[in-house]
Amino acid sequence: MKKVSVINYIAKRKKRIALGMTIKIAGTFAELLLPIIMAYMIDEIAPEKNISLLVAWGVIMFLCAVAAWAGNVKANRMASRVARDTTREIRNDLFSSTLYLSASQTDEVTVPSLVSRLSSDTYNLHNMIGMVQRLGIRTPILLIGGVALTFTVEPVLALVLLAVVPLLTLIVIYISSKGIVLYTALQKAVDVMVRKVRDDYTGIRVIKALSKTDYESDDFRKINENVVSKETRAGLTMGITSPVLNMLLNLGMTAVIVVGAYRVSSGNAKAGEIIAFTSYFTIILNAVISISRIFVNISKGTASAKRISAILNMENPLKTYPMLSDDVKNDEFIAFEHVNFGYSGAPALTDINFSVKKGESLGIIGATGSGKTTIISLLLRFYDPDSGVIRVDGKDIRSYSEKELRKKFGVVLQNDFLMADTVKENIRFEREIEDKNVVTAAKYAKAHDFISATEHGYESSLTARGTNFSGGQKQRMLIARALAANPEILILDDASSALDYKTDAMLRKTLLQNFPDTNIVMIAQRISSVRFADKIIMLDKGKIAGFGSHSQLIQNCEVYREMQQSQIETEDGTNE
Repeated sequence: MKKVSVINYIAKRKKRIALGMTIKIAGTFAELLLPIIMAYMIDEIAPEKNISLLVAWGVIMFLCAVAAWAGNVKANRMASRVARDTTREIRNDLFSSTLYLSASQTDEVTVPSLVSRLSSDTYNLHNMIGMVQRLGIRTPILLIGGVALTFTVEPVLALVLLAVVPLLTLIVIYISSKGIVLYTALQKAVDVMVRKVRDDYTGIRVIKALSKTDYESDDFRKINENVVSKETRAGLTMGITSPVLNMLLNLGMTAVIVVGAYRVSSGNAKAGEIIAFTSYFTIILNAVISISRIFVNISKGTASAKRISAILNMENPLKTYPMLSDDVKNDEFIAFEHVNFGYSGAPALTDINFSVKKGESLGIIGATGSGKTTIISLLLRFYDPDSGVIRVDGKDIRSYSEKELRKKFGVVLQNDFLMADTVKENIRFEREIEDKNVVTAAKYAKAHDFISATEHGYESSLTARGTNFSGGQKQRMLIARALAANPEILILDDASSALDYKTDAMLRKTLLQNFPDTNIVMIAQRISSVRFADKIIMLDKGKIAGFGSHSQLIQNCEVYREMQQSQIETEDGTNE
């Protein structure tokens, strides 16, 4: 796979960049001519008192000034368009890349870091691309051209100036090399801050309910202080550049003025030449200051570009293997064959082996951390198992393309989300589903009645995360979304936790009656939510402790019986 870098995106606009640079170069050379013209007018034309010639050269000087101004304005606008278009394309591709990362890659990078790369890193990159075009061409020309032209104006003074330039160059190179490392560390600290903000805003109600606002504020303050510390260190390191350069150049300017005054008084130099020389010195001074600004932005932009390229070049490890498509000729629709899996080396599932037929319902139950959701994550192929095979409709799921596999599923996951959009669009979820099918799905999910009772019905708007609806109402809308496309496999991961027993029972009955050919996979904490499933998996510490119908597990699985008894006692209030 060919590596993608930010340079590839910039190269797509090389013609516009080249044109902008050509205009910028022409304008900059016009600007460099101004001091020479001024010196000529003062030293050669003014003493002759030739007004017409003085006016002619004044017009030439004016035209050069206009050309310099117009060229810079036009080139800067072109640079802004290049930076805008390049950043927009990178941001789009970066966002697309984040969506196609595997679950393990997302876990490794972390969501806050992805958010930071899409926001602050692309912003730094935008600034770098724009500034390099605006100042990256103009500044070196002004610096080198200014130094070169000082030799034509006053060679002796130019030698004084030239003595300072190598030292300036070494300072800029040294400090900029430090800046890339410091800004990379700063962006990692920003990732941590974004993670904290995201977590706290997501759980703001819990934080308030438990009176933990002061604790969270103090915790954020510590994280923010770390960001400020790294930002200060980077800023101070890069900030040294401009004062040091200014000091050296001012010392050079002092030496130039002293030597220049001596040469004028001794008759070895003309006043116009000294004025032109000081003008060039000012141009060189501003160019050096601009170089320090450029290197600050390049340091930030380079650090950000590396972080962005790292995501763009991440290759999804979940490949499609058509050669594994050998069909198993039996009536098993979902099958796990001796599957083992662990997170970062810690075992989560051990020797998971089961199968269900087409149309059979499957319940998965177990204590917290027993591996219930992990089974679903493997079935959806968010992760690949460490060993073993998972089959859907007789085929190894690794032989399906991602789109082909996921199209078979309707899913309600834990902590699922609702968009800030209408009820109808949340159920449709950008799919080609007719309005009547949206309504039908809502009826099956027992959501139609409360949706119809709202002022605008299916056109009612949800706030972010659906906070203007109750937990049970949100769960039923999510179930309606999963049902709307009539999936072959319906996964309900603790999807009835906010429902009362009566609604839960009615929902299960409706699903079993109206979706006879759909494999319904239910993960639940309550046995009452899965007891009517055709098959039930009882998980215990990542292993299958029992597999069969409710009645079979009551007879043969001690762990299942204990859970059943504890839940009955809790519901009766005798164990509270």
